[in-house]
Amino acid sequence: MNVEQIYTGCLAQGAYYIESNGEVAIIDPLREVKPYLDRAKLDDAKIKYIFETHFHADFVSGHVTLAKETGAPIVFGPNANPSFDAAIAKDGQEFKLGDVTIVALHTPGHTMESTTYLLRDKDGKDHAIFSGDTLFLGDVGRPDLAQKMGVLTEKDLAGFLYDSLREKIMTLADDVTVYPAHGAGSACGKNMMKETVDTLGNQKQMNYALRADMTKEEFIAEVIDGLLPPPQYFPLNVKMNKEGYEDIDKVLKRGTQELSPEAFEAAANETGAIVLDVRHQDDFAKGHIPRSIFIGLDGSFAPWVGALIADVKQPILLVTEPGREEETVIRLSRVGFDNTLGYLKGGFDAWKKGTMDFDGVSSITADVFKKELDKGNQAVFDVRKKSEYLSEHVLDAINTPLDFLNDHLTEFPEKPFFVHCAGGYRSMIASSILKSRGIHNLINVKGGFKAIQEAGVKVSEFVCPSTL
Repeated sequence: MNVEQIYTGCLAQGAYYIESNGEVAIIDPLREVKPYLDRAKLDDAKIKYIFETHFHADFVSGHVTLAKETGAPIVFGPNANPSFDAAIAKDGQEFKLGDVTIVALHTPGHTMESTTYLLRDKDGKDHAIFSGDTLFLGDVGRPDLAQKMGVLTEKDLAGFLYDSLREKIMTLADDVTVYPAHGAGSACGKNMMKETVDTLGNQKQMNYALRADMTKEEFIAEVIDGLLPPPQYFPLNVKMNKEGYEDIDKVLKRGTQELSPEAFEAAANETGAIVLDVRHQDDFAKGHIPRSIFIGLDGSFAPWVGALIADVKQPILLVTEPGREEETVIRLSRVGFDNTLGYLKGGFDAWKKGTMDFDGVSSITADVFKKELDKGNQAVFDVRKKSEYLSEHVLDAINTPLDFLNDHLTEFPEKPFFVHCAGGYRSMIASSILKSRGIHNLINVKGGFKAIQEAGVKVSEFVCPSTL
């Protein structure tokens, strides 16, 4: 038996490859399925099952394409009703895979079809659970994504989750390995560990949601406390995972069409496409196509695209570093953004060499920023999360979190102002959005809050009200 976690850091997502005696099961595959096909071929094995723990909201699974390529059935848990052919497992149903067995444990709560898959070895001993978004390391799945108006509330779902954990998962032995669908950085939970594999015994000891003496009322209160609104693209990804989607090869073919600067400009004007620049933030600051949006490929790319663009059907035109066009289209497709129309041939250099207009972002170092503050220029906007801001922030800075930047547009003054984040990535995204809205009097602080602290700028620390 071989179990491999295939972890994708930019999505904080874990897919799983399980092989036994020439038969393979894939759990929660990513959109591009070639790596799974190649691995099975290398093992001289056949993909027998494709297991889905639930209808994912934060990424588009590769289940439909993988089933088409292999003929393997897609397996969901009880209550699932996809638009395509799938096997709907019963609670406790067993699936033989070579010398091992996979058991479907219905664990509703995160969603009503959520299912944990228990792996038993050839001797029938419980070996591992693939818990999807039911159990994370350090947390559990949020119960507010599958509410039905007038039928189920987040409290109802949290109650189901409490029962699922205690009746189906906490009864298992401590040495069972936990393989979750997500780790730290995912919007599907709020308190996840940076580790991606653990034992159930350790989780029973340190995961707040698995306290043995916890009442259902306490669980519900703690699980729903502090939940931020989910990204707008989540329901659209659920719809794609439930109803199906366009073949990835077609998405790639369309998205990797090379366009001359003239054709690129014409396409932008004719289609209303967003020009998405995925280069490094320093390159974007030096020069970019006017009104283009920066979301760098080397940051938390896909989640920020989903959070800020929101509509997965939005046409997109790409400006990338040469050679990274296909990677960009694939990573967009992972979160359902399939309507990429092509990329700028030759990159931004080709645009600049022509007669096209281009723009830039005024940026200063943290040392210069400190000198400006000392002069009394203190219009400072902090685009980090509220929790980061409350921990420490520049004196008198205003918090305008990037996730909700559009809600704060009227707060930015007509005189020059400074914008910063933690390290420089998010503030450049914010700068690009503000400039696309006609707000050009901004000055980005390079290096973000880390550099600001190192420069000796005075900051305000949060004081817990209980200590006042």
